[in-house]
Amino acid sequence: MFTSVAAIYRNGRTELLEPPLSVTEARVIVTFLTDGRAVDLTERGLGPEQVADLPARLKAFAGD
Repeated sequence: MFTSVAAIYRNGRTELLEPPLSVTEARVIVTFLTDGRAVDLTERGLGPEQVADLPARLKAFAGD
């Protein structure tokens, strides 16, 4: 079974943007996207509270 979770790699560390559901321990494969650009959500008009709330709001699309 595969579970995908978005993450940001910065300063040698990988920070998951949401917790993986039903996974307590697993081997992982890290794939770096070739564009290398992080999305600056503040440039798109989102404040810190809205950014923190995004994973919960996007769960509705997890099955798509």
